[in-house]
Order: sequence, then C-alpha cells, then structure tokens
Amino acid sequence: MVFSISDNLSNTGENRTVDWLFGTSTTAPTLPLKMALVTAAGNDATAGTEVVGGSYARKNISVAAAVNGAVTNSADLSFTGMPACTVVGWEIWDSAGSPVRWSYGPFDASKNLAAGDEFKVAASGWSFSAS
Repeated sequence: MVFSISDNLSNTGENRTVDWLFGTSTTAPTLPLKMALVTAAGNDATAGTEVVGGSYARKNISVAAAVNGAVTNSADLSFTGMPACTVVGWEIWDSAGSPVRWSYGPFDASKNLAAGDEFKVAASGWSFSAS
C-alpha cells in the first residue's frame, strides 16, 4: 500500500505542511502519531467513519527516516478484539488534546471482520510517499 502526500493529506495536513515548508509556521503533529481504522472513507475535509466497539483502539505508528520521499511502518500494527465490521481504510491522527487528522487513505482491499477478529498491518505493509 503506497499513498501519496498530494492525494492523502487532510486539508489541515496540507496547510500545515505548506506553512512549515515556507516558514510561516512550525506547528508539528503532537506525537505519537496513531493509525485509526475506518469503515467508510473520508476525504480532505471530512474524517471517515472510525471503527467503534470490541477492543478496538487507535495504534501508535512509528516510521524510520524517509528514504526517497517515502516512509513505512516499522512495526506490526495489530488491532485485536475487533467488532464485526468491514474495514475500508486508515487515517493518521496525532495525540493532541484535540487530535488532528493528518492523512487518510484506502487499504488495497476491504476486509470483513467477525467479532473478536484481528486486523493486522504487517511491518512495512503501509507506506506513505511524497511523490
């Protein structure tokens, strides 16, 4: 799964990235960043419908330094005890008191889950690219 900055940053992410690049602001995400799973996709302006129920919780996502403008998740992301649902995509949020949604995108394929199932994104199974 590869996602491009130009297509997968939220409006807030786009604005803050451009502000940082051109020196008008240095507002960075509050770490750690977290991956959320969604059952209905969002867009630049609107968050998707996040999974609710079971033992689902957003997971901290860590990445190594970018190589050729891309990063990948450096560890498995295991969402255990999921509710019955169909996961269609992901969102990256920060950990601010009022979390900010930075990016979003679809998975290669939707995944139907039964109650109690695990949803796993293997290490290096998710990537984000500036190209």
